[in-house]
Amino acid sequence: MATRPAGKAGSWYPGKLADLEGQLNEYLALVPETINDSPLPVPGARVIIAPHAGYSYSGKCAAWAYSCLDLSKAKRVFVLGPSHTYYLKGCAVTTFAEYATPYGNLTVDRDTIQRVKEAGGMQDIPRARDSDEHSLEMHLPYLYKRCEKTWASPDEFPTIVPILVGDNNKAEEKDVGRILLSYLKDPENAFIISSDFCHWGHHFRYMVYSADKDATKLTTLSRLDRAPTGPPIHETIRLLDEAAMDAVKSGKHDAFVDNLAQTGNTVCGRHPIGVAMAALELLAKEATDETKYRFNIISYERSNLVQEPAESSVSYVSAYAIL
Repeated sequence: MATRPAGKAGSWYPGKLADLEGQLNEYLALVPETINDSPLPVPGARVIIAPHAGYSYSGKCAAWAYSCLDLSKAKRVFVLGPSHTYYLKGCAVTTFAEYATPYGNLTVDRDTIQRVKEAGGMQDIPRARDSDEHSLEMHLPYLYKRCEKTWASPDEFPTIVPILVGDNNKAEEKDVGRILLSYLKDPENAFIISSDFCHWGHHFRYMVYSADKDATKLTTLSRLDRAPTGPPIHETIRLLDEAAMDAVKSGKHDAFVDNLAQTGNTVCGRHPIGVAMAALELLAKEATDETKYRFNIISYERSNLVQEPAESSVSYVSAYAIL
């Protein structure tokens, strides 16, 4: 079977191994030695949320999530991302046997792919779309590097299970969460949830503003408008993201979906996050402790502190959940 090429290498991140290694080492060196009083990687942190923009934009933020990710028992890593290249209803799985990175190839777990596909009635990702999609690819160099620190040989690396999570409503996200629940319970599985947060600007068709610093009181700007006389635009962006992050931290899938419906926040990985939250919430209910298995937000950055309506910004978040 075919290998998916590292299509963004040389543009979204360095294509030369030495340059990529230097960049990732630089970002990882900026992460503290402990996070939330825990050594790194955080024991049991088998689920992370991390961004997927070009590394010069989101690589520093992503380093926090990958520093926390516990792969010590992992035999497979699920990578859940949104589709940017075509409209997808439901979910879809890769047909490739391997994904290339500048470090080397990562092997797809074809058996698990088939089981998940059948259980969820999922589609195949068209290969051209798969090759163009960045939401999965951007995580693989970091994952490969973390695997190198955990195992002596690539032969020991966990396999990957790449899944695109498309446009699903609240009930459909819960259904996918139920399918993934058994895999979430297994300590030999880790999960990477791929998402950026607020995309603000004319290009993203999202230019809301709150003069009252209230996420429930939003007006829409035009790129031809002058800068607001009230709080700068970037404070509204932070306000929106903080509301979304609070919903993520709540552990309540409904709270997250409802927050995005209220604010319209353009979290591109809302559906992968929603699926993960639905599964984690089910796990917490089974444990009769609904305070368990919640995400901890550990890094938040924006590509630009927007002042003028003609500007744009994308937000990045890193988080982990201990299972």
